[in-house]
Amino acid sequence: MTDPIVTEQARTLDPVHAGESEVPPDKWAARLVLFMRAMAGLSLVKGLYHWAVVCGIDAPATVGFEGYATPYQSATVFFAVIDLVAAVGLWLAAPWGAVVWLTSVISMAAVELLFPQIYGGHLWVVGLEVLLLGTYLALALMAAREQPA
Repeated sequence: MTDPIVTEQARTLDPVHAGESEVPPDKWAARLVLFMRAMAGLSLVKGLYHWAVVCGIDAPATVGFEGYATPYQSATVFFAVIDLVAAVGLWLAAPWGAVVWLTSVISMAAVELLFPQIYGGHLWVVGLEVLLLGTYLALALMAAREQPA
C-alpha cells in the first residue's frame, strides 16, 4: 500500500525540464547591462574624437594642438583618457567602469556649465548628460530592487 502523503506530493510537484532556469531572468539587470554597453560605444567614440584632437587632426594647420588654450588642452586630454577607460569598463560591465563613466558624465556637464569658454557652453550637452545620468541611476535602482534579499 502506498503512503498517501508521498503520492500527494508527487501529484503537486511541477515537472522540471532540462534547460529551464529556476530563477526568472533579471530583466532590469539585463537592461542595465545593455545600457552600459551602449554607453561604452558612445564613450569610445568620444574618447577617439578627443584623441584625434590631441593628435592635431582638428587643429589649426600651422600650430597643431599646441595652438589651443591651456584649459582646452587640459580638458581634451582628460576626456580623451577617461572616456576610453570608461568604455572598456562599461563594456565589461565592471563596477569601476560605471564609476569612471559617471565621473566623465558629471565632469563634462560641469565643464559645459562652469567653464563655457572651453567647449562653448552648449546647454544641450548638459541636458543630454543629465538624461544619461538619470537613466543609468534609474536602471541601477530597478536592477538592485529585483535582486533577492
